[in-house]
Amino acid sequence: MSDATSAMGATNAIISYLVGNRIIDEKTAENIQIAASQDGSSLGSALIDSGYFSKDDLLILLLGFYKSGTITLDDITTEFAIQSEVFLKFFASESGFEYIDLDAIDIDSKLCKKASLGQLKKYEALPVKEDDINIFVAVKDPSNMTTREGLQRLFNRKIVKIVISDPTLIEKYLNKIELSESINGIINEIRREISTSAADNPQESSGVLKLIEAILKTSILSRASDIHIEPTEKNCLVRSRIDGMLAETFMFEKDIYPPLSSRIKLLSSMDIAEKRKPQDGRFSAKIIGKEYDFRISALPTLFGESIVIRILDKSKIMIKMENLGMHPVNYEKFSKAMRSPYGIILVTGPTGSGKSTTLYAALNAIKSVESKIITVEDPVEYQLNLVQQVHVNEKANLTFASALRSILRQDPDIIMIGEIRDQETLRIAVQAALTGHLVFSTLHTNDAVSAVTRAIDMGIEPYLISGALVAIEAQRLVRKLCPNCKTKINLPKSMHERIKSFIPDDHTFYKAVGCEKCSQTGYLGREMISEILPISERISSMIAQGTTKEELKKQAYAEGFIDLFKDGIIRAAKGITSIDEVLRVAKS
Repeated sequence: MSDATSAMGATNAIISYLVGNRIIDEKTAENIQIAASQDGSSLGSALIDSGYFSKDDLLILLLGFYKSGTITLDDITTEFAIQSEVFLKFFASESGFEYIDLDAIDIDSKLCKKASLGQLKKYEALPVKEDDINIFVAVKDPSNMTTREGLQRLFNRKIVKIVISDPTLIEKYLNKIELSESINGIINEIRREISTSAADNPQESSGVLKLIEAILKTSILSRASDIHIEPTEKNCLVRSRIDGMLAETFMFEKDIYPPLSSRIKLLSSMDIAEKRKPQDGRFSAKIIGKEYDFRISALPTLFGESIVIRILDKSKIMIKMENLGMHPVNYEKFSKAMRSPYGIILVTGPTGSGKSTTLYAALNAIKSVESKIITVEDPVEYQLNLVQQVHVNEKANLTFASALRSILRQDPDIIMIGEIRDQETLRIAVQAALTGHLVFSTLHTNDAVSAVTRAIDMGIEPYLISGALVAIEAQRLVRKLCPNCKTKINLPKSMHERIKSFIPDDHTFYKAVGCEKCSQTGYLGREMISEILPISERISSMIAQGTTKEELKKQAYAEGFIDLFKDGIIRAAKGITSIDEVLRVAKS
């Protein structure tokens, strides 16, 4: 049964019950349903607005249906607009159980080994904590007496205390235990090595190498961009950043962490004895028949070093400009700016918003035998043909500013500065732009217009900035809806009113649902939304005069400026992403 059919069944079940028990008549029921569909609101909101129910009355009604299995937690959150946490806490208080948010606690992985995974999956149960007398177990169906009796036999040395948790989280953690158990052989091999001399000499530890390969392979197959290996008080967690959001992939016992972290540091040419200072490194490996580069950062934390591995896939960075996904108007503006003989083009946005990808795509589009292109980066992530790339080295006093001064003596046509961090670097970049060089760089600002004020705040005179700037691009990455499970929705009336000026005539909005293909997230892949501010003569004159940010924005809109939020709404109206995702990454 599809989610849409399930939701329809839940709605009909509630309406039938209310009419059958003469709480409301058929005409009232019809009016409530019409009101809900017209406003794009939930049935729960319509029932409360009609005055027949308070929120507590509605929760009691839904609890009865939930316990009987007539409706699901997903029905309650989607059709009745009640947060799952609110409903589950109410369920727990009414049933005399404790509520535990599984994502908010450090689950002891040793507890899960007190029973076989097959038994835990049979009872759909997850042991979460224990004390001297009790063991606390989260179960999907707390009212099932057979489950409770079975669990008590399973953990017969202690009293089983049932706790309420989100069923999807119980399933998620059981799946993680299953994934961890699938590499049990490797874990046992590492433990055998820990008790031998191999632990003192990580070069000889083959089990740890197999574990690293398994972690890298799992993360790459999941389309992850970063891998986070984090020691906690009781465990070692491995999380992957997929489509910009972190997801837990492995959970090991704490004894696995020291040999794992030592081996990664050894691979990355770091000092394995140094655990008090941050370190950086990199290594390459062939995974699933493809060569990948990995950039490593180790940071000392309370329970050990947090290790983050950035996955660098050369095929992903070599994207053509036309494939970046810019709005056609923005693409035309950016392409025109790239053809300028001199000046500064700034790409702005937070960390992880795809700025480097855009810069590499731009350099790929304009590189040629006739042009000398030099970049200064920290670090050089990808190598480009026909481009001279300089790696910043603070220890050797090769900073962005000192590298730039030397680069200008190399007779370049085009310069790319990985990031403008200080006034000195910005001043040299401005001087380079004013003396006939085309300069590309990034700046950390929230939108395009803010880059102008940021440059002035960094101490550069407004008249110099106005003469040097060619265009400013700001960007974000939004997650794309999974095409296999996205569901059409009607926007709430308040939301529709708020964005109606941006919505194209032909539009359909969808929401994220979740299926096997998208790992229950509802999203698959990411796409760029952007805004581009070409520096026209009028805007250049306003910058030189020290005009406020608000006035600059007003002029930009008068010249056809499409901001991040509008670009995002257009993507949502085409069914590419969801309204929630646009609101998450872009301010209206």
